[in-house]
Amino acid sequence: MRAFPIMAALLLAGCASAPVAVTMAPTAPPAPAEAVKPPVQLQYLYGSAEAAAAVRAANARIADYAIARIRQRPQDSVVLAPAATMDAPRFEPCGNKPFAAVFDADETLIWNLGPMRYFAEKGSAYDPKIWDQWEKTGAGKAMAMPGSAEMVGKLRAAGITVIANTNRSAANAKGSEDTLRAAGLGEFKHGETLFLMGDDAGGSSKDGRRATIAAKYCVIILAGDQLGDFSQQFNARDLPAATRMALATGPAAAALWDKGWFLFPNPVYGPWDKLGWDETFPSDTNWEPK
Repeated sequence: MRAFPIMAALLLAGCASAPVAVTMAPTAPPAPAEAVKPPVQLQYLYGSAEAAAAVRAANARIADYAIARIRQRPQDSVVLAPAATMDAPRFEPCGNKPFAAVFDADETLIWNLGPMRYFAEKGSAYDPKIWDQWEKTGAGKAMAMPGSAEMVGKLRAAGITVIANTNRSAANAKGSEDTLRAAGLGEFKHGETLFLMGDDAGGSSKDGRRATIAAKYCVIILAGDQLGDFSQQFNARDLPAATRMALATGPAAAALWDKGWFLFPNPVYGPWDKLGWDETFPSDTNWEPK
């Protein structure tokens, strides 16, 4: 019944002038927006099967190497002695000290999934205030890296003390103890098996803390995701990228990689993230398509 008034109006309008036919094109539905994905570095490290396999393999190598090594009763630790250089390396003697394996924590024993996702979703840079909260409250949200819990268990079963030497804050020691425990890595005690930034006057340098550990233990394993987890020499101020590369790949370091020193992949953050084009790509490799 409602059609009648509408039709009458159309007829009246037709008496005045001929109607203009307007063809309305059907409105195309909007294209679905592509879902925003995490940065590729985070996709690789935290989500890829490739990274999981590489990390698990590294942890298996650590366990195998350490158990074989203690049977030989090494004379020297893998911690550089004070004043030793990578060009002329010397190491802390072992004597009859008990064995220990020393690990960084972040991106070495655990993956910090909580704040990494937060920073990525917010599009924000690293924020020390946010990270401070994470250290205090992140227990249960950090994940043991693939194979790390099994590796730590094997070392402890073999009588090797597992120690974390990390640049988390000494003010948040309890939070880090809780985080490592909740990730399934067992007990770490600040000042005994957990060493933190602020324990000495060295700041972010771990050399002093390593020396403290090596004074008590025969350290047969150093493991981390940054070269500073092995020696602060790699992080010397204004060290040219080419010199850093030479130190890390020269004969002295080559004799240690996977033979006491173990490096985990971390494409997310590190001192290398300030490299320029020519430092990353040697000029003699430049190429352009014709």
